[in-house]
Amino acid sequence: MTSPTESELPSIFRCPISFEIMENPVTIATGITYDLQSIEKWLFTYKKTTCPATMQPLHNFDLIPNHTLKNLILSWRTQSLLSKPKPSLSSSFSSKHLELTSILAAMDSSPFKVNSLKKLRSFAADNPLVFLSSNGVEALCRILKQSNTDFSDEFVPFRACEEALGVLKNLPFDNHDASIGLLSKPDSVNPMLTILQRGSAEARLDAITILKRISKANPSITSQFHQDIDVFKSLLDLLSDEVSAKLSTSSLDLLLQAVATSKANRLKAIEAGAVCVLIELLPDEAGRQRRDKTLLLLKRLCECAEGRLAFADHRMGIAAVASKIGRDHDLGTKLGVKVLWLVCSFLPRKEVVEGMMACGAVKKLFGLIHVDGQSSTKEKALSMVRMHNDAWRQNPCFPIELRAVRY
Repeated sequence: MTSPTESELPSIFRCPISFEIMENPVTIATGITYDLQSIEKWLFTYKKTTCPATMQPLHNFDLIPNHTLKNLILSWRTQSLLSKPKPSLSSSFSSKHLELTSILAAMDSSPFKVNSLKKLRSFAADNPLVFLSSNGVEALCRILKQSNTDFSDEFVPFRACEEALGVLKNLPFDNHDASIGLLSKPDSVNPMLTILQRGSAEARLDAITILKRISKANPSITSQFHQDIDVFKSLLDLLSDEVSAKLSTSSLDLLLQAVATSKANRLKAIEAGAVCVLIELLPDEAGRQRRDKTLLLLKRLCECAEGRLAFADHRMGIAAVASKIGRDHDLGTKLGVKVLWLVCSFLPRKEVVEGMMACGAVKKLFGLIHVDGQSSTKEKALSMVRMHNDAWRQNPCFPIELRAVRY
């Protein structure tokens, strides 16, 4: 293979002003592309108001970056540098880089992005590191940004955004700072939140998966969720989904991350009805891990006065949590007792105290205070018994076997 030389430089890579290879190609209003430094000098140093190549008058002086041409120039240079015999790994990388650049160029030049994005999904799955190191994520973020401006009435941009998320989910960007930075921008996050609310089941799962991964590296992402209550309503709808367990579990994980980052998020989740949803889900949570996550989310919400009020107002709240209390060292028991302690301590309404007796929670608390050893769970159980013992003992439903119990 003959090494490309300067004489073989494609003419479209040369700036029409300097005739040198373009470093930062930009396109002006007439559609002609120039190197940024040359056209800036023409327009702003020499005060010209016409296109250098066509001499047409310019009605605006916008300089639009030509990403496609820049990538093609980069590919040409890469091919030039790697044309000499080198290790097969470099040769393979160069080949894949050129293949990716070709797909990106085709995508940028067409208003219909979906077919190219499907090719990108396959490419990214097989060559994730090439994709990350060749501005692939930047190209996908441009799709997200462009789609976000056209969501209102256009189906095609919406599908392109869904497909772009399908590409992103397969990429190992978690430790790639440049990618995290691009994906953390509002122009990238907002389209993901739109897909979360309105996308297909697969696209919603992709959006949640990506948001979870971004927020681990940049917690500020989820801290802004409170600005749109529909985000929480959508996550709660998906949490209750009986068709896709994976989608439901992923929604629960993202909710946990969101409420952990800010009180504003907790309040917005409560306003969206999270406490009621969690209470109604608890009786059916048979798996220990899922049960514990549900109780953890409920506990975090009940750390707010608004959450405790919503809990106390729900007729199933006490019974649902009490049903998950068992052994002292079980995480579900620890979380369940913490929820009851928060409500009993800060909102000890008559119906709450009587409800604990009616559903068997009191008997479980007495059992916990006689467990050997010390624990925060035992201390909270003892605190509740001391707080409401007199009221419970006057209740005709108070277990006879507990009347002689001392603590």
